[in-house]
Amino acid sequence: MKRLLITSASLSVLALAACAEPAAEDADTAMDETAMETGTTTDDAAMDETAEAAFDWQAELETNPLLAELSGPYGGVPQFDEASLDMLTPAVRAGMAAHLAEIDEIANNPEPPTFENTIVAMERAGAPLGRVFNFWGIWSSNMSSPEFRELQRSLSPELSAYNSQITQNQALFDRIRTVYETEMDSLRPDQQRLVQITYDGFARNGATLEGEAAERYAEINQRLSELHTQFANNVLHDEESYVTYLTEDQLGGLSQSLIDAYASAAAERGRDGEYAVTNTRSSMDPFLTFSTERDLRETVWRTYYSRGNNGDEYDNNAIIAEILQLRDERVGLLGYDNYAQWRLENRMAGTPERAMELMEAVWPAAIGRVAEEVEDMQALADERGDGITIEPWDYRYYMELIRQDRYDLDSNEVRQYLQLDNLLQAMFYVAGELFNFEFTPVPDGSVPVWHEDVTVYEVTDRDSGEHVGVWYLDPFARTGKRSGAWASSFRGHTTFDGLETPLSTNNSNFVEPAPGEPVLISWDDANTFFHEFGHALHTLSSNVEYPTLNGGVRDYTEFQSQLLERWLFTEPVIENYFVHVETGEPMPDELVERIQAAATFNQGFATTEYLASALVDMAYHTVDPEGIDPQEFERQTLADLEMPPQLPMRHRSTQFGHIFSGEGYSAGYYGYMWADVLTSDAAEAFAEAPGGFYDQNLAQSLVENLFAPRNSVDPAEAYRAFRGRDANIGPLMRDRGFPVPDGTE
Repeated sequence: MKRLLITSASLSVLALAACAEPAAEDADTAMDETAMETGTTTDDAAMDETAEAAFDWQAELETNPLLAELSGPYGGVPQFDEASLDMLTPAVRAGMAAHLAEIDEIANNPEPPTFENTIVAMERAGAPLGRVFNFWGIWSSNMSSPEFRELQRSLSPELSAYNSQITQNQALFDRIRTVYETEMDSLRPDQQRLVQITYDGFARNGATLEGEAAERYAEINQRLSELHTQFANNVLHDEESYVTYLTEDQLGGLSQSLIDAYASAAAERGRDGEYAVTNTRSSMDPFLTFSTERDLRETVWRTYYSRGNNGDEYDNNAIIAEILQLRDERVGLLGYDNYAQWRLENRMAGTPERAMELMEAVWPAAIGRVAEEVEDMQALADERGDGITIEPWDYRYYMELIRQDRYDLDSNEVRQYLQLDNLLQAMFYVAGELFNFEFTPVPDGSVPVWHEDVTVYEVTDRDSGEHVGVWYLDPFARTGKRSGAWASSFRGHTTFDGLETPLSTNNSNFVEPAPGEPVLISWDDANTFFHEFGHALHTLSSNVEYPTLNGGVRDYTEFQSQLLERWLFTEPVIENYFVHVETGEPMPDELVERIQAAATFNQGFATTEYLASALVDMAYHTVDPEGIDPQEFERQTLADLEMPPQLPMRHRSTQFGHIFSGEGYSAGYYGYMWADVLTSDAAEAFAEAPGGFYDQNLAQSLVENLFAPRNSVDPAEAYRAFRGRDANIGPLMRDRGFPVPDGTE
């Protein structure tokens, strides 16, 4: 089992390792601090200590279903039907105790440290707690509730303290360092990389600190774990609590399928006869695109972009300020100038300066295109006599009108050819052609699921029939499910202790239609569907030996999923899966041509809203955060960038979960663009190949060099093995219809 080094960053997103993305502290001190946070008294804490002393974690290992070995078909699967929330706290505590016992045994082994008795032993440790996190992740992201959030809040400090006991175990780190310094030359390349990752994971997370510095590092991690959890739960609260209800006379411009979906969302909330625009992107975006009710567009826009910023108990501004200060203090203990310098040290970019260089190369072209788009929209509004000045809640609406006029392209018209079930089959087709995978629904009831919406597929090699893994799909939005789309996994591919095959999941938030109606989605949502499936294919194609090597470098792991988006608009997919919802006729050639003609349309908006978030993220993590006011900082940073006022950042600070509900993307949101440089460059390789996007030789190289190795190979080396050279920015700029900088291929 993968060693569980759970940094404070990851405590609120334990299920999101794929998309999502570990000075011994005195136990009594930790308990007292937890007591202060929860409002309990010292006597209460003492009683808790007595209860903890009586806690039989070994018995819990034998009886608690959350800790149990995976059972059932396909090498075992989580038994979600046996899980209940009251099992979580004892399971987490037993899992931590069991793992710490294993760590102590490794650290105190009287034999000289070796790769096998130290590094491999750590890979094997922590299996029960890893299984608990399968359930934690589902309760956190797919089925959250006030009860879970309270448990999450109360357990986060304990998890942080447990993590610190591992990372600051000096005897353990001494053994790791010995292997790192003496045994590397005798190991295979993948084993060398495993040792390097393990060593860095400790050295970069406080293992080299001593005394007061070590204690302070652990304290910071504990507090950050609480803040990350609170931030995420505040956003989820605002997503669940703010709904815009419409009456029948307020539906102007909306398609019937969207009206039916909004009616279904209202009925689910006990408001039959009304229509609910929920506070998620998948619900907000089509409303802002099509609604003719400008005042309601503004209401929906302000509601969505005010998440976490409503001046109430769920406001995230003070949390952001504290997170930034603590992150800066923590990396200062390690000798870094700022948080971004620490974060990017082991990424492809390497330094904040290199990441900024990429973003700054694209930014002028992006905002320049926004200026052109706004000019076009304003001219259209004036021509129509609308008497308005374009505001952020107008952008999507008027751009859609321009799209229809300039390209004779109506997003609703395109939507009629994008049925969710057909797109699912299209993804399976692509997976078969590129990866030789076949997806087959499992018999009903044979694999437990966490919700009736979830479907499960066995993945096999389509030639040999050999089992590859299992794939879960949870497609629809619901109360308690966080917004957006993501991929995760319950088990990765390993062979070091016998073959274990992957259990991978994809999660979306499509608006569930009325009973019996097809699910029609937007072009952007179709791209996202393919994108997240790319993460799943990355998991399913793994051939690594050791669990840790199933991880990834953040500004590289988005590349594989972004690349898969390119197969959405390939000829076999268009011809076989883009069929009209009513007539069953394939998408006509002239509509395909109009979509192709509009390929770079609205790139000003798309690139600028993303880049603004990435640039603000980097700014937050390269300045002295003392006394920072997040709202003022965001405003001033955007003003310095000359951010167009007609659109916001994609993720405003108080809802920027990528960087404040954990640390997976903190100082790393730029990574999507870094990965997109690789994506555009690799896509040009397929476009130039004899067999195009289905060229079998290039597909084989894609799988062997870019998907199957996961993190067992340095990403730069892996890309050069595929492409024969490093990527450059030229293809990215061409893809977006931007001018290519001088001296760029």
